[in-house]
Amino acid sequence: MNTVLCLGEALIDVVHSPDGSVAEHVGGSPLNVAGGLSRLGHPTTLACWVAEDDHGDLIREWLADHVVAMAAGSESAARTATAAATLDAHGQATYGFDIEWDLPPVDLAGVVHVHTGSIAAVLAPGADKVFDALGQAVAAGATISYDPNMRPALMGRPELVRDRVEQIIALADLVKASDEDIAWLYPGQDAGEVLQRWAGLGAGLVVMTRGGEGAAFVRGDDVVAVAPRRVSVGDTVGAGDSFMAGLVSGLLDAGLLGAGRGQLAAAGGAGAGIDAALDRAVAASALTVTRRGAYAPTRDELQA
Repeated sequence: MNTVLCLGEALIDVVHSPDGSVAEHVGGSPLNVAGGLSRLGHPTTLACWVAEDDHGDLIREWLADHVVAMAAGSESAARTATAAATLDAHGQATYGFDIEWDLPPVDLAGVVHVHTGSIAAVLAPGADKVFDALGQAVAAGATISYDPNMRPALMGRPELVRDRVEQIIALADLVKASDEDIAWLYPGQDAGEVLQRWAGLGAGLVVMTRGGEGAAFVRGDDVVAVAPRRVSVGDTVGAGDSFMAGLVSGLLDAGLLGAGRGQLAAAGGAGAGIDAALDRAVAASALTVTRRGAYAPTRDELQA
């Protein structure tokens, strides 16, 4: 069985809405991607860091509902992390965190693709273990995807995390980031030039999401726009993670991930497989934002 392994945080989003209501939702960028990939038909395991507490129970129930396996050792935290998400009138979220992050020993047997990103890739002590695991995955022939998914409230200044971000990009086959991520990480720099820089570091496919304006990606010497789908927005929680899951799913189906390293780089951003994967990513993200919370669509829903 071909397995995807996601490395990263699973936490509880405590969502504060403009009307004053408060709700708790299972969250965490790598967790959302894991659930999205599983719902799209890819056997997926999440290596995370949660506790045997009430919040951990919510995460375990969520993973079971999304048919995502939890890696052994993931339940060793002293407490399950939380993130306070405050929504503005347009559904945009800002975050504050109470988190400790570590990574259990990773088993790469049967793993063909590894995904990571966000807090897990830069927060000590787990970040170094994530980076080591990615190196081991590369050596074993697995492909890598990465979403920096910046959290300024937790990460501090961009110069504190930029080197590690670029080290991971150099290992990755696929990188996806939002325009807001890039603007924070490289203040004052042209986003298209940053995308080309990342491609030059070695990533085979580099994609930037632009919220309601769609996306863009590197194809050779050009940065090519991807049109959005116009929908009524419930909120934007999980939209980028849903885009990432759809993109990885499409590239796995096309044989451009999970089937051997270097194929994305050889494609140079061109080909029917890449176009179809981007279309799936846009469709998944568009469906997610019509719902409240980080909703993960199924294949049937995307094809409806």
